[in-house]
Amino acid sequence: MSNLVKIKALKFPDILHYEWEGELLLHTSDYLLVLCKPGRKLIHHTKNKIFTIENTSLEYFSLKEWFTAAMEVEDGKVVSTYCNVAKPSIFNNEEISFVDLDLDFIQEKNKEWIVVDEDEFESNSIKFGYSIELKRETLKALKRLKEEVTRGNFPFNNQVASIFENQNS
Repeated sequence: MSNLVKIKALKFPDILHYEWEGELLLHTSDYLLVLCKPGRKLIHHTKNKIFTIENTSLEYFSLKEWFTAAMEVEDGKVVSTYCNVAKPSIFNNEEISFVDLDLDFIQEKNKEWIVVDEDEFESNSIKFGYSIELKRETLKALKRLKEEVTRGNFPFNNQVASIFENQNS
């Protein structure tokens, strides 16, 4: 049995934005954890380009919370994290999909956490007609995400790195 999964990021309401593949490591009732290896292809449909990604990442897809997290791993440690505020991910027939709601909370290597793409959220909320409720839920999700990071709750703690280490030992 193959653990290969296709991952699709959508823009609201269901416009294919980009896609890539990874290896499903864990599937619980709350989340999926995927290992993405160097050399993977990211098909960026919006830009009509294909990029080769040369890092290792552990990617967390919540099935209940409004975010995803891609954690770059070097020497068994998470060195940077990129979180999308997104509707809860859907896992169906070896495919993970999520609706990216533009706001991102990121920590680049050796830097502090910051919110990015607030301008994109505002422009897309007009362009795609985000409802008042969707905007409210998105902003609440960003607040909750910040709290999860501050508290060091999974996946924003050493548990993720230990799962990665166990897979590679």
